This record gives sequence, C-alpha cells and structure tokens, in this order.
Amino acid sequence: MHIARLAASAQALGFHFDEAALIAKLDALASDAPLRCRLTLAQDGTLDLTTAPLPDPWRVATFIISDIRLPSDDPLLRHKTTRRDLYDQARAALPEGVQEAVMLNERGEVCEGTITNISITTPDGDRLTPPLSSGLLAGVYRQSRLNRGLLQEATLTLTDLAEATSINLINSLRGSTQAIWAPECAHFPQQ
Repeated sequence: MHIARLAASAQALGFHFDEAALIAKLDALASDAPLRCRLTLAQDGTLDLTTAPLPDPWRVATFIISDIRLPSDDPLLRHKTTRRDLYDQARAALPEGVQEAVMLNERGEVCEGTITNISITTPDGDRLTPPLSSGLLAGVYRQSRLNRGLLQEATLTLTDLAEATSINLINSLRGSTQAIWAPECAHFPQQ
C-alpha cells in the first residue's frame, strides 16, 4: 500500500517514478532487526532510502490539541511530502511526556496528528476517522482499516473526541494505540 500511495502521488504531482528501481532498493535491504524505512522521491525520479531502528511502541499515547490549523483545501495534505513545517512546529511545541499533537482545520474539524491518523469509537460503537476532505493524509494503516470495514469516515469535532468511548492514534509503524488527552491540553474536556 505504501508503494501504491507513492505511485499515485507521483502521478498526481508529476514526479517521475520507477517502481522497479524502488523494489530493487527494498530488496537490497538486509537487517537482523526490524527497521523503519524512509523513502523520498525527487521530482526527477531520484530515490533516497534511509533506515533506522523501529521505534518502541506506545502503550498509551497522550495527546494535546495543537493551536496550529491545517487548511482543508490544501491538496498537498493528501500526499506524503517533505513539506512538513506545520507538523514540525506542532511537534516542537509538545510538552514533555506528550507523544502527539492532534491538529484541526480552519473549520474546527479534527484532521490528524503530526505523525498519526486518529480514530474514535462513539458511544453507539461506531468506529470513525476523519475524511480526507477535512485536510489530512490518507495514512496506509488508516486506509487498510477502511478497506476492511473496521473504520468509517465521518467529520469529527472536539465534541466527538470528548464524547468518544475510546480514541486511538494510528499509523503503520505503531498500529493502533489507545490515546488520552493530556491534562495540560487547553482543549481537554471538562468533566
């Protein structure tokens, strides 16, 4: 799914992409331990592949709501790019011990975290994740859950987060991690 997403983004953005060259780079990887891989594709088709040890899983992730808003009409948000200034700013502002900043768009809709997508379980048992139209990346793990019918898209607000029976931060490196509001979060629901 990562390769398919890369190919679709390359086509949409006019980047040259040689899938066979990518497969050859991936096939050349060897390690005794699980690796995190970062692949970048330049517009001319140049591929750069770097690796690092797989990060430790989060048992429970604590999050805040970022004050930075994502513009829902920015088409580049739907593609994984190196244009990450807003996300980097939000991560730099994380209080110590907080793993993620969840971002909203200009309409106050929940979008995504800086390195995760988000899903909730409603009091009725529905498992929901924001739609791409809110302004977010179609994460591979998120998309796999949608494809299997384990998630449905729905516009989400802070009220939806406050009323959810569970909140999960999801990505392909860590899977699905239960998440809780950080007590210092200005948007923490008052009980």
